[in-house]
Amino acid sequence: MFRPGPHWPSLFAVPALLASCAQPLAPPVQPEVGSGWQDKAEVTASRFMVAAAHPLATQAGMQILQAGGSAVDAAVAVQMVLALVEPQSSGIGGGAFMLHWNGQRVQAYDGRETAPAAATEGLFVQADGAAMPFAAAVGSGRAVGVPGAVRMLEAAHQAHGRLPWARLFEPALALAREGFALSPRLHAMLRAEPGLKQDVRAAALYFDASGRPWPVGHRLRNPALAQVLAALAEQGSAALHAGPVAADIVARVNGQGGQASHRGPLSLADLNGYRSIERTALCTDWLAVYRVCGMPPPASGHLAIMQILGVLQQAQIEPGLTAGVPGEAWLHHYAEAARLAFADRA
Repeated sequence: MFRPGPHWPSLFAVPALLASCAQPLAPPVQPEVGSGWQDKAEVTASRFMVAAAHPLATQAGMQILQAGGSAVDAAVAVQMVLALVEPQSSGIGGGAFMLHWNGQRVQAYDGRETAPAAATEGLFVQADGAAMPFAAAVGSGRAVGVPGAVRMLEAAHQAHGRLPWARLFEPALALAREGFALSPRLHAMLRAEPGLKQDVRAAALYFDASGRPWPVGHRLRNPALAQVLAALAEQGSAALHAGPVAADIVARVNGQGGQASHRGPLSLADLNGYRSIERTALCTDWLAVYRVCGMPPPASGHLAIMQILGVLQQAQIEPGLTAGVPGEAWLHHYAEAARLAFADRA
C-alpha cells in the first residue's frame, strides 16, 4: 500500500512517499479512514486460489487462471483491475514486489519505486529550514517516486507468462470502459480526501456537480485509464515510461504554473531509465521443519515475519486451536510481536 502522493485519478494509482528530511514529518494518527467491517466466508481450494483487495480483481485473476494462464499472468490482470477499482491503494503508478516459486526455486522481483535522480536530502525542507507540513508534502509532486510496478510485472511475465501480455488487460479494459460499482471503501476514502476536489480531473471523475463523492454502487467509468491500459496492452511498459503518457506524468509532477514548493524533480530520463531488479530471495530455516522465504531489502516483509516468529517461539505459547482459530493467549502474543516487528520496520 502506498502513502498518498499527488492524485492522478484518471490515470494512475497513488505513488509512494520518497524520503524524509532532517526534521521528521508528523504523519496522521490513522493513514487511511475505516470503511466498515465485512464478514468473509472461509474458502478452501485444491488447485489454485486468488486473493485480492477487491472482488472484481479476484474475479479477473480467476478468469486468467481458468483460461490457462500462469500465476504471474493472473497477478498482472489483478493489478490492472486494482488500478481502476482501488486507485487509493494500488495500481500502475506505484511500485510492487513479487515472489515467484515454481516448486523448486524462489525468485524475488523488485519493482519498488526509486527516487528521481535530482532528489536531495532537502526534498521536504522548506526555505526556512523547517519540514514541510505532512499534508502539503504528501500531496505535492515531491512525494512522487519513479513507478516500477508495470516494468516488474512485464519482466516476470516474460519469464513465467503463458498467455499473451495483451490478453491480461482485457478484464480491466472492460471494467474501465463499461464501468464498475463504486465500493464502500472507495466512497469512504473520497469523503475523507478534500484535496481531490481541488483537482479538476479528479472532481469530474469522482464527484457530482455539488462536490459530493458519487454514492456507493454508482457506475463509475474511467475512459482515460482505459486509453492508458490499451496502450500498455499494445506497447508494454514503454507506454508508461516513454511517449505522451510519460510526458504527462512529468508535467503533472513538475506542476508547471503551480507553487514552486509543490513541484517534484521527476524527469523523463527517470521514467525512461527505470529497470526492475531480480534479487536473491531471503530464506530462513525455522523450527527445523519450515523454510520461510521472502523479499530482501528494500522490502521489510521477511525480516518482520522472522522477528514475529522468533518472539512467538521464545514465548512458547501453544496456539490452542478451537475450530481452526487460535486462543486468546496466542493471539495476544502475536499482536504484541507484530507491534515490535513493525516498530523496527518503521
